[in-house]
Amino acid sequence: MTAFADLHQAGAPLLLPNAWDQASALSLAARGFPAIGTTSLGVAASAGLPDGAAATRDLTLRLAEALGTRPFLLSVDAEAGFSDDPDEVAEFARRLWAAGACGINLEDGLGSSDVLAAKIAAVKSVVPGLFVNARTDTHWLGDGDMADTLRRLDRYQQAGADGVFVPGLTEAEEIATLVKRLDAPLNILCSPAAPTVPHLADLGVRRISVGSLLYRRALGAAVDAMAAIADGRTPQGTVPSYADVQALSMHVTGRAGGVPTRPAGYQQ
Repeated sequence: MTAFADLHQAGAPLLLPNAWDQASALSLAARGFPAIGTTSLGVAASAGLPDGAAATRDLTLRLAEALGTRPFLLSVDAEAGFSDDPDEVAEFARRLWAAGACGINLEDGLGSSDVLAAKIAAVKSVVPGLFVNARTDTHWLGDGDMADTLRRLDRYQQAGADGVFVPGLTEAEEIATLVKRLDAPLNILCSPAAPTVPHLADLGVRRISVGSLLYRRALGAAVDAMAAIADGRTPQGTVPSYADVQALSMHVTGRAGGVPTRPAGYQQ
C-alpha cells in the first residue's frame, strides 16, 4: 500500500486541499498538508478553457510534471481521463505516475458506469500503484438517486477503484449509509451545505476534498480587495509578500539566480 493510500486509513480523514498552479500547491504544502490535489476547474479557468470538456490534458500533465517531485503527495483531477478510450486513459495515468503523482481522480459525468469502470480497470492494469479515486456525479449532475449511486460505486469498486467520490452528497444519513455499504474509502466534497469536517469524520468519511473552492475564493478575494481599494479602504485578509511569492518561484526553479530583481520594499 502506498503512503497516499495510507492517509485514507489513518485516524483522521485525509483533508485534501486542491491547487491550480505551482504557487498555490507549494503554499498549501508549506502549511503542513501532506497531500495536495489539483482542481480541474482551477486549471481550466486559469487558462481560459472550459472545465469538464477534455480541454486541459496537456496543461494537467505539465502541472503534474512540475509538482510530482515536490515534497508532498500529489493527486491529479483528470476529469473523465481526457478520452473515451480506456487505453488512452491508462497511458495518461502512466505518464502522471512517471511524473510523480500518486493519485488520480476520474469521473463518470453521469455517463455509462461501464465506460468509467473500463477506464479504471485499464489504469489499474497499467499502473497498479496509482490510487484511483472514482467519482460519480449522481448528486452533482443527476437527481441524487441513492440506488443508482450505490450501483455505480459498486461497479467502480469491482473494477479496482481504491476510493470513491460523491460530490454534492450532503445528507448525513445518506453519507453514513454509503460508508456502511462501501469497501473503499468514501470521499466527500467540503461545502457549506455538507456536514462539518469533524461530523464527516464521525460518519466514517475517509477523505474530504475542497474541489474548486479555494480557486473561487481566491478570485472573490481579488475582486473584494480591488473594490476596497476603489472605496478608499484597506483590503483585509492574508497577503503574502512579494518576497514570499518570489521564494516559491525559486523553490520551483531550484535556482537562486536568473530571476529579475526588484528594489527593496517592492510589493507589487
